[in-house]
Amino acid sequence: GRARRTVGSVMPILENLTPTALAARALRTRGLVRAPIWLFRHGLGAALGPRMVMIEHTGRKSGEPRYVVLEVVDRPDADTVVVCSGFGETAQWYRNLRAQPECRVTVGRRERAARADLLDAEASAAVLDRYRAAHPAAWERLRGAIEHAVGHTVDGLPMVRLRLR
Repeated sequence: GRARRTVGSVMPILENLTPTALAARALRTRGLVRAPIWLFRHGLGAALGPRMVMIEHTGRKSGEPRYVVLEVVDRPDADTVVVCSGFGETAQWYRNLRAQPECRVTVGRRERAARADLLDAEASAAVLDRYRAAHPAAWERLRGAIEHAVGHTVDGLPMVRLRLR
C-alpha cells in the first residue's frame, strides 16, 4: 500500500517552496543566473530595467571575456555605478575584477568602458545602509535569498564601484 505522509514528512518539502528558498535555488542555478546575460548580449538588457547592468570582465586565469548581470545598489552620479557581491569576495566576477579592474559595463543598450574599484568594508556598509533605506522590501528578499543560498547570515556585502568612461 501507499505510505501515509505525516505533517513532519511534508514540512521539508513545503519549506523548499518558500519564496526565499526558491530565490536561493535560482541563485545557484547556472541557466537562470546566466539568462539575463543573453538578454543584454542581444540588445534586450533594457527590458530588465534601469537597476540591472551587465559587466564584461576578464578571466584572471584564462584571459577570456566573462560576463555577469548584477543589480545596481547605488548610482551616485551618471558616470558611477555601485554593485555588490551577494556571494562575497569568493564570487568569480569579484575575483576577476580584483585582478583586472578594467572592464565594460552595459546599462540598458549603452556599453561603456569602466574601471572597477573594490570598496573597503566601511564604504561598503554605507552603500548597503543607503540601499536598505531606499529599497527595504527588495533588501529583505535579497538578504533572505543570499542567506539561504550561502547558509549563513549576511551582515555586510563587498561592493564594487564602477567608474564609467
